Amino acid sequence: MTFETARDLLAANDQSHVLRFWSELSETDRTALLEQIASLDFPSIARMKLLLKETASAASGEEFPPAPVETPTSAEFAVAGKVGSDLIRAGRTGVLVVAGGQGSRLGFEGPKGAYPIGPVTGRSLFYFHTRKIAALAKEYGVRIPFYIMTSDTNDAATRAHFAENDYFGLAKEDVFFFVQGMWPALTAEGKIILDTPSHIFMSPDGHGGTLSALAASGAIADMERRGVTMLYFFQVDNPMVEICDPVFMGLHELRKADISVKVCAKRAPSEGLGIVVKRGDRFAMVEYSELTDEQKNRRRPDGSLYYNYGSVAIHVFSREFLKKEALGNMPLHVAVKKIPFCDEHGKTVKPEKNNGYKFEKFIFDVLPDAGRVLNLAFDRTEEFSPLKNASGDDSPESVRRDLIAKWTRHLAAAGVSIPETGVFEIDPCDPLTPIN
Repeated sequence: MTFETARDLLAANDQSHVLRFWSELSETDRTALLEQIASLDFPSIARMKLLLKETASAASGEEFPPAPVETPTSAEFAVAGKVGSDLIRAGRTGVLVVAGGQGSRLGFEGPKGAYPIGPVTGRSLFYFHTRKIAALAKEYGVRIPFYIMTSDTNDAATRAHFAENDYFGLAKEDVFFFVQGMWPALTAEGKIILDTPSHIFMSPDGHGGTLSALAASGAIADMERRGVTMLYFFQVDNPMVEICDPVFMGLHELRKADISVKVCAKRAPSEGLGIVVKRGDRFAMVEYSELTDEQKNRRRPDGSLYYNYGSVAIHVFSREFLKKEALGNMPLHVAVKKIPFCDEHGKTVKPEKNNGYKFEKFIFDVLPDAGRVLNLAFDRTEEFSPLKNASGDDSPESVRRDLIAKWTRHLAAAGVSIPETGVFEIDPCDPLTPIN
């Protein structure tokens, strides 16, 4: 992109201020800034500006019934498990992890997926996820592609982590990295924020950006080439996830669902999990923040929570549904934040109060477009223990504790004695040999 092209494009979108320091920039900085301008999605920025002008209509207090949740019988589980196993064996399943975050909140410098969560070896989150896929590939005699969504911040480090560990037993050709989209932040007046004279402040476009990034990267085309018809989706911070759970995949196929959602009972009314609800004849996700205190604490006659089941971002998507959704405009979500900005003298200022707006897309906003949705209840002690905080709930300590408890149950069921130390580790490719 030339300076003239950038100047005209910015002027046409009322963003000419982005070039206000041009005369002071080095050639290297000018080139970098032009590359950023060329990458901007101006139709989406126009949508952001409109959203800022709209009067927010709070959803809080809206009444909606919780979506039906399936708890299949043991016979139904057996049938679904057979169907799911056949799908895996036929090479129709792929795996997608959202892994664009850093480990900063955990005091870890690097991709969150590289965090050393192994109780004994300190092996990473990526290790446990990838070894599960390698185990499935070995068991079923099939190649299972692993699609990993990174971010501008951690893409290089994530690729290096896999290369240094020989892709944890998967073939390099079966690991497909792609980068999440980035969006600028805006002022209340809809102006793009510079954080240095030569750089636009950018932030990830949310997990909903997975869809457009899958299409733009060629990942959907790769799925079509491989014959993958459904995709198992999860977030990198949950090492307990049962990747390509045959029962879940099988039920998705049997119900002819566009999207399937695993949900679990909330551990407390205040737990910040989204709730799948019915709005008319369609499904939708209501965020925890959209519920009133009364709704969060509402009880049924038997004492259980009315909004009892929460989503933990474990899904199965049909490939054709993803492909169709990637072509549309997803709803935008806005959050007011403290955003570093460049003052009139070209100095970077870190504000003490909120001064700008970030925008994101959320993956669950595809729910209303789905013709059929499966909501499957699961046992959180078996499949959900996210790594989010440095201490307390959802911390390294709690995740390692939950992993060890799960492995202990599985080893005992297989008749394997438990190490006396109580601290051990399991390689998903060798689940009956504890490491201690």
